[in-house]
Amino acid sequence: MSWTKKDLLGLEYLTPEEIGLILETAESFKEVSTREIKKVPALRGKTAVNLFYEPSTRTRVSFEVAAKRLSADVINISTETSSVRKGETLIDTGKNIQALKADIIIIRHNCSGAANMLASALDISVVNAGDGWHEHPTQALLDIFTLKEKLGKIKGLNVAIVGDISHSRVARSNIWGLTRLGANVTVCAPEMLLPVGIEKTGVKTSSNIDEVLKDADAVNVLRMQFERDEGAAFPEQLDYYKKFGITEERLARAKKGIIVMHPGPINRGIEISSEVADGKNSVILEQVTNGIAVRMAVLFLVAQAREAKA
Repeated sequence: MSWTKKDLLGLEYLTPEEIGLILETAESFKEVSTREIKKVPALRGKTAVNLFYEPSTRTRVSFEVAAKRLSADVINISTETSSVRKGETLIDTGKNIQALKADIIIIRHNCSGAANMLASALDISVVNAGDGWHEHPTQALLDIFTLKEKLGKIKGLNVAIVGDISHSRVARSNIWGLTRLGANVTVCAPEMLLPVGIEKTGVKTSSNIDEVLKDADAVNVLRMQFERDEGAAFPEQLDYYKKFGITEERLARAKKGIIVMHPGPINRGIEISSEVADGKNSVILEQVTNGIAVRMAVLFLVAQAREAKA
């Protein structure tokens, strides 16, 4: 099949075949990062703009590296030093970037739906790098890519997602992608951090981490977003670590060979111990490496689709 979408807004909107095409394309691009000269001319002459309304290190740098390895020009816009501070709207910012003849906007925004709204107003491509509590599609794609690379498949895998499910766009994108590809997903968290009705997305829920880990082929450990704690709705940090933290002792009782993942940034000693984060079961740094290949694939595919429609 060929890719036909000018944007990547979320995995909720993709078919299994479209997700598979991104993963296949990423696999072909991963080899580029092993070369002495880590570049291909796939997007030579194109301009990608990182438009980030929230702080980011991993995602912004990963997109920048991915675009440059495709030979695109990259512009980074920090809203702290842009016309946004003067009251410019998101749509006006996007239309000005489009008028400058950029080809792709990579947007991170604190409001759910911001990427969709921007994409509907522009002719150029929009890639969602995380919008509010909604989705973070490229993080989920790199998570899925890493799982497939390590375990050889997605269909039939038992994947646990543990932590702050309520506030996690990473969890939502992973749920859409994994269930669509046939994985069995269980979300595990204190009841206060499990969204009402999340079972309707095709996942199981649990508040017993030790039971979940007995059958899990992989566990994706989410960052506890204490900065979003309103009205003391979150558990106390040390109590959370005691009941849900991924430690060596807990991992010793888990399924043999379980893979430990984390989207970062890591809160060591809160959701995961340093021994586990740096241990033999961890693929956290491999996720970072794979993120470049996945984002190269996404940028390449949306640029090609827009060009085909032009």
